[in-house]
Amino acid sequence: MTDLDVSGAATGTGDRSRPRGVLPALCATQITGWGIVYYAFPVLLPRVTEDTGWSPGAATAAFSAALLVSAVAGIPVGRVLDRQGPRTVMTTGSVLAVLALLAVATAPNLHVFTAGWLLAGLAMAATFYQPAFAALTRWWGTRRVRALTVVTLAGGLASTVFAPLTAALAEHLTWRATYLVLAGILAAVTIPAHALALRAPWPPAPKAPARRPDQAPSVTRSRPFLFLAGAFTLSGFAMHGVVFGLVPLLTERGADPTTAAWVLGLGGAGQTLGRVLYAPLAHRSGVTTRTAVFIAAGAATTLALALVSGPVPLLILLSVLAGVVRGNLTLLQATSVADRWGTAAYGRLSGLLAAPATVAGALAPWAGVALAGPMGGYSGLFLGLATASVMATVLVLSAGHLTPGPDNARRG
Repeated sequence: MTDLDVSGAATGTGDRSRPRGVLPALCATQITGWGIVYYAFPVLLPRVTEDTGWSPGAATAAFSAALLVSAVAGIPVGRVLDRQGPRTVMTTGSVLAVLALLAVATAPNLHVFTAGWLLAGLAMAATFYQPAFAALTRWWGTRRVRALTVVTLAGGLASTVFAPLTAALAEHLTWRATYLVLAGILAAVTIPAHALALRAPWPPAPKAPARRPDQAPSVTRSRPFLFLAGAFTLSGFAMHGVVFGLVPLLTERGADPTTAAWVLGLGGAGQTLGRVLYAPLAHRSGVTTRTAVFIAAGAATTLALALVSGPVPLLILLSVLAGVVRGNLTLLQATSVADRWGTAAYGRLSGLLAAPATVAGALAPWAGVALAGPMGGYSGLFLGLATASVMATVLVLSAGHLTPGPDNARRG
């Protein structure tokens, strides 16, 4: 497969040169970054708390703080991406991610452990999906869905690869040594890939259509934007809550930690399958319909995980189905701005839209630990997460008319 194509312009109307090497590089870095910085944590958390004596709530709060930092930092990072492109941002973020994991692995106390995760939050903002999506949206223009699908297909394998790998390493090494090994892998893959593959000239942004004084308020103050942000916030809280609650849900039901890690990992394979399905579904449905359907499907799979206690093969199937939904939701968020409001300020609008959802996702791991007890265990927690997804679906359906972007009118 070649990445060189000249069928679109930097503005989406003329010739566009899609730089060779960007897609394979971002595929590799998204698998590695998500797998090591994000998915390794729920696998290693029991070992961290057992070895250090820190409470699960305190250790999880450090990770949640990283996601909060990522949410806040994502907004200025989006503005920088719009102006300068992804190379410096993502390469710097890769270096910060490695330094953060080294700090986490060698932390002598909870304060240093937390500081390491706060640094990791900056790295997440600069290396995870949002900057990758901004790069692909600008370079690929009207054909961005294909490029976004390819990268998120790869990213969906992050948990499939690294949850079992992390568990296997932890069987033979301490959690600290495991993080050191993972930091080495992260450095070897992401730093050179971002530095070398993202060197192509950054195309100028397409011009935004002029807005008359009598037109509706700006996008960020409009009802569709605010309701969509609310829906993604509730859905993001539920989605992250399921990811971080799945291992303790399964161990609560008698599964051993390695089996639970494999179930979580196989959910990543479901994400990959879901992303294969996104493009054909996107061409056959309007933006509001598919948003509501995918979020409602998330509510259904979460409810099923709450109510079905076994056997393990059935739980694996439900985890895979939940992964299918998560895979579609990731692409849904990646295309939501461009499909509705065009690509002129994609980085800024995407950062603003994603920020509250990222904050909710940041709180979900800590909130899951805190709420599981009062809610009668992780089954009760999953019932609550399913309810949050139902509320998100209602918000989407209540958002009012959503006008598709100028280069996506046929799909609106």
